[in-house]
Amino acid sequence: MAPRRPRSSDLPATLRRSDQHAQATWQQTHDSAAEQYGDGERAHRTAFSALKHTYEKVGDHWEPKDEAGPSDAQAAQRGAAARNRPRRTAEGVDANASKQHLLELARRLEIRGRSRMTKAELVEALMKANRRETARARG
Repeated sequence: MAPRRPRSSDLPATLRRSDQHAQATWQQTHDSAAEQYGDGERAHRTAFSALKHTYEKVGDHWEPKDEAGPSDAQAAQRGAAARNRPRRTAEGVDANASKQHLLELARRLEIRGRSRMTKAELVEALMKANRRETARARG
């Protein structure tokens, strides 16, 4: 039996608040992964991995990145290495972006103390702000 295509109501909430291209990227990758791996966690992980190459999480939704590419050390791994030796992810924050870009996102999300933060601290603060905004959007 072929896996069913997720309806837009089945999309993760952060994607329902994102543009059509982000939704299509996730859905098409999910469909392909579900055919290969079955409809489950691995298909979802694969779909988010593909999404994170061209989008970054900003608050409660996904926005296009300035440059495509892996968003963190885990996203840079492939195949068995990604599954067998997982690294900590940046939860959709583009940890490979410039510090200036991260500062701009921190300003948009009104993160206090951002001008004194290191790049790693900015990534952590953005992850926390994204979790907070997503929880707020869920109600």
